[in-house]
Amino acid sequence: MMAALLTLTLTSASALPAVVVPPTRAVDAADTLFGVRVADPYRWLEDATAPEVQGWMTAQDAAARAALASVPFRETLRRRLAELGRVATLTVPVLRDGRLFHRSRPTGAEKAILYWRPTADAADRVLLDPAQLSADGSTALHAWAPSDTGRLLAYGISPKNADEQTLRVREVDSGRDRPDEIPFARWSSASWTPDDAGFFYTFTPPADAAIPEAQRNAHSTIRYHRLGTPAAKDAVVRGPTGDATFFQGAVVSADGRWLIASVFRGWSANDVFIRDLRTHPPEKGETGWRPLVAGRSAQFSAEWHGGVFYVRTDDGAKRGKVVVIHPDRPAPEAWRVLVPEDAEASLDGAGIVGGKLVLFYTRKATNEVELRTLAGALERRLETPPAVAIEGFAGEADRPEIFWGYSSLTAPTVVRRGRVDTASSSEWGRVSLPVDLGAYETRQVTYRSKDGTPVTMFLVHKKGLARDGKTPFLLNGYGGFAISILPQFSGRRVPWLEAGGAIALPNLRGGAEYGEAWHQAGMREKKQNVFDDFIAAAEYLIAEGYTSRERLVISGRSNGGLLMGAMLTQRPDLFRAVICGVPLLDMVRYHRFGAGMTWVDEYGSAETEAGFRTLHAYSPYHRVRPGTVYPTVLFLSADTDDRVDPLHARKMAAALQAATKGGPVLLRIERNAGHGGADKLSQEIDEDADVFAFLMDAVGLSAPALPPGGAK
Repeated sequence: MMAALLTLTLTSASALPAVVVPPTRAVDAADTLFGVRVADPYRWLEDATAPEVQGWMTAQDAAARAALASVPFRETLRRRLAELGRVATLTVPVLRDGRLFHRSRPTGAEKAILYWRPTADAADRVLLDPAQLSADGSTALHAWAPSDTGRLLAYGISPKNADEQTLRVREVDSGRDRPDEIPFARWSSASWTPDDAGFFYTFTPPADAAIPEAQRNAHSTIRYHRLGTPAAKDAVVRGPTGDATFFQGAVVSADGRWLIASVFRGWSANDVFIRDLRTHPPEKGETGWRPLVAGRSAQFSAEWHGGVFYVRTDDGAKRGKVVVIHPDRPAPEAWRVLVPEDAEASLDGAGIVGGKLVLFYTRKATNEVELRTLAGALERRLETPPAVAIEGFAGEADRPEIFWGYSSLTAPTVVRRGRVDTASSSEWGRVSLPVDLGAYETRQVTYRSKDGTPVTMFLVHKKGLARDGKTPFLLNGYGGFAISILPQFSGRRVPWLEAGGAIALPNLRGGAEYGEAWHQAGMREKKQNVFDDFIAAAEYLIAEGYTSRERLVISGRSNGGLLMGAMLTQRPDLFRAVICGVPLLDMVRYHRFGAGMTWVDEYGSAETEAGFRTLHAYSPYHRVRPGTVYPTVLFLSADTDDRVDPLHARKMAAALQAATKGGPVLLRIERNAGHGGADKLSQEIDEDADVFAFLMDAVGLSAPALPPGGAK
């Protein structure tokens, strides 16, 4: 039976108590950069190992949790979120030699389980349950890669869901682990040789006296692990780049002939090198490499099939195209354009399934998938409803079976199964939630940013919405790293919608919804465009009568947390409350910590005068002004975030608490969690309950208790 929906009503005042946060001492720390004195009064909070900082964090977190727990309907929200979250989930499977692998969460489980099937029509078998990886359940499953035969699995485990991981190997049929163990494979997955003898991976050495944490990436190497040998003896097949802003990784072609290495020069360009494994096997060390494409200001993704490389690129085509490159004639003048650039859609992915090209497009911020012949002729599009986000497609180059998944803002995940040689398909599975989503609708609007640029935005709300300015709106944003904001379903938003709230998702510059040019329009010295796009979205919602400043709340994580910091310090008058999750906020020093050096291509660096001028101008931590009425703020941090150092949230929270005449400003710290949070469902539910209790309270919403029989 479908659970009763929450019914929430507007009230006149916040239920949050007067929050008592611990006092934070300020110090006279500063740097002088390019003639500018840059004050840093909370620099002492950068060292999380210091006992004083540990005590400060404990007190801050306790104050935040106590305040959030005092919201009268917080427990009701938690129970509703549990009801929505503990349903079975589903992901698009991976196929290997007819075997099928997928990671999905069964009803009521704390973590998603990795399953396998000997055939697509067989029953699921448990291959790996992450809940069993540690006694307290805090160890997470990260990368996983079945071998080409489907008989072995390389998988990465990570304490507390951090990015740092160790690779292990499991026998699929027996479920037993082999003794192989490869540490320091941060951000890496395994690419197997077809004979199951071993795999290639990227090794990133640990920080030590010779290698600072911020420079680890400069020393990463591509290695080959032969099963049964110690990791310390793994062959280095490609040496370090020497540049901490670069990434590198390698994959083996389906026939095992080529090792294809990609060296990413930031987030907008990469080089591709190839190595013939027939003449230069791993035992020959770093020999045999030759460039397929190198030194061009564009992105390339290559797949070998039928004696040529099929390459997706935005070289000379900012929305993407497919070219064919012969390994013996790699010069650009010898490239053959197979699928030209689409003037209205961005090519975001490509692969070969059953001898067909599968092309993944984004058209006006929604997805579609095309099937084409290897000669480039369009055959058809995969079956999906309109206005969806594709959640993946899977198949094998020599087999016709294909799986694809999608969702929309008002419909959870559906996975379909079909063949590339016929138009027929069937539903393989779907996620079912205890909610009537037919009561809601999605619309896409277009507004103008500060410089006149048109920006699209998705709105989700109850049908028949009155544009009287009274609807609470949650405006989410990201705007960076070529990450597109698509109409993908999220069950955690349902209680907000049930309450009568609405959602707004703008496609800010910095994303890739409209190609690489859209991304570059929000990078480095153009980063202010992202902030202007978001401000314009808020002003549009208010001007068009969708909401008002008193009912407008905003949220963003990671790079979206930087966006939230910019909103706090550039337009504190425009928003009622802010969720700022795992953010980077000190843009003058960000590159010194965590994975910061890998973002220099996106943001620039204060090591150069031009970079410093740009970053210092908008750096949220440096724009906090005493006596300002700032919105109510909830910072979300994680105790083992090794990507964006939590020092950003600590320093900004301290600065705002000292400066604001508004507030309160809360800092909530998730335990046993990395940049993506904790991977235990109960922790996700608790955090979401705090987030939405905070937001609903801010706009005057409240909820009665669920009827008997509701979720526990």
